[in-house]
Amino acid sequence: MIDGDSAHRPDRDSQPHNTADADLAPNHRGTPLPGYVNAWVSTQRWFGNKGRVPALRSIGHFALDCAEPGVTIRVDFVLDTASLTLTLYQLPTTERFEELPGADNALITVRQPGSLNARYIYDAAYDPAFAAALLAFMERQDVSASTKPAATDRSATSARGEDLRPRSTAPSSTTAATVISSRVLSGEQSNTSIIVERLDASGSPAVPIICKVFRIIHAGENPDVTVQAALAGAGSTRIPLPFGAVLGQWDDPAEPDQRAVGHLAFAQEFLPNAPDAWRTALIAAAAGSDFTGPAFRLGQATADVHHDLARTLPTLEASSEVIAEEMAKMRLRCSQTLREVPLLAKYQSAIEAVFARAESAAWPRLQRIHGDFHLGQVLDVQGRGWVLLDFEGEPLRTLRERTRPDVPLRDVAGMLRSFSYVSGAMTATTAEAAVTLASAGSSSCAMTKNLPMISDWAMACRGAFLDGYAERSGLKLAEQLALLEAFELDKALYEAVYESRNRPAWLPIPLAAVERLVGMPD
Repeated sequence: MIDGDSAHRPDRDSQPHNTADADLAPNHRGTPLPGYVNAWVSTQRWFGNKGRVPALRSIGHFALDCAEPGVTIRVDFVLDTASLTLTLYQLPTTERFEELPGADNALITVRQPGSLNARYIYDAAYDPAFAAALLAFMERQDVSASTKPAATDRSATSARGEDLRPRSTAPSSTTAATVISSRVLSGEQSNTSIIVERLDASGSPAVPIICKVFRIIHAGENPDVTVQAALAGAGSTRIPLPFGAVLGQWDDPAEPDQRAVGHLAFAQEFLPNAPDAWRTALIAAAAGSDFTGPAFRLGQATADVHHDLARTLPTLEASSEVIAEEMAKMRLRCSQTLREVPLLAKYQSAIEAVFARAESAAWPRLQRIHGDFHLGQVLDVQGRGWVLLDFEGEPLRTLRERTRPDVPLRDVAGMLRSFSYVSGAMTATTAEAAVTLASAGSSSCAMTKNLPMISDWAMACRGAFLDGYAERSGLKLAEQLALLEAFELDKALYEAVYESRNRPAWLPIPLAAVERLVGMPD
């Protein structure tokens, strides 16, 4: 496979090869991969060290059984030893005797080209054979492992399939479903999502599946898997039904003689033709349409999910020690933001006053939450209402932080900020706003017509969302105002860093939120 002998990629051999960056751990265990693999990985969207060329070592691999003749599937755990963080990636590949039609963009290399023994090596995510094998591995709850003795092979790895379907949704006809096609979603960064179309035993279309392959892998259970599995077990209709997962085990590169366990893939029901709430809200705002009804129902849906999480996963009392720890993290994030966004430095004292009020307020029990909640994480599904997606948590937080109990009001604050972002997107620079509206299927003419009312529109949606949440949860949010404002301020500070790095023209959106929340004019 990818760690074999010399290989050939016709469309790349005429181009100069980038050499890998300096290997920071030349004596690290594992098998160094060929330069063509390093060069290929450096061009992928999920590669974390943009602008650099990795020095990859395979620290282990496992195989998946493939029903298609002439196809071999292998999944490597590859460590980038040119990265200071020694990032670990998952690299699934398929090896074929013949070319895969329409998959030239996924071709990594050709071994022994021009001969009867030619082998074509592909990024497996683009190969339907891999999608079929991966779902079958989950359904059968298979196990695949290296078989060499640990004494002579420190790179021994294993994987185990998990069937996460609720019993009522896993009839025998589902098990017999046949994969007829697969395609990869574009635009993702750290993961690769595969849409899989299937036929059931009768030849009728089965429920399509979206399978997320985690490219950067971490020790520890992925919250996207564990949280949604818990919600499905609680009978929640507010999430896509889980299908299955793959759990891997490998030698931990950071901890000698320690084994790491973590999720490698997660599959669940795919909901086609369901627009996300960001798109529907933006179109409504551009048209000046009332969106308070959908916002109220979104508040109810959020409360439903919080209720189910609180009764199925561990909670934590908000002791003085817990509150102090949470506030310390909030203050640390604030200090980092003030250094990176100097425009906010003048609000330092006012920000601290907001935090102090929150610290002395009455806190609810901490529990598992969504963690990165905004309008883009919710689908409007016909006949089901609002359905929540992507429970991985805030990308910049560590896995340990994302799997700990948190305050549900953090999710509430995130959605409040998202409604404000609709208003901000409408009033951003003309070019930026026009692109945003065009992507949502609306027009800049509608935007211009309704600009004077957009702030009122956003405030009405925020109020309706809070009303829906309070009605369903039974909470008196007026008594939680100090805490809610602190979480919204914390989110706005996070947004300020993001916008200053990526979209400077949108920086006024979080700046306006900070000014409002601290009660100070610009």
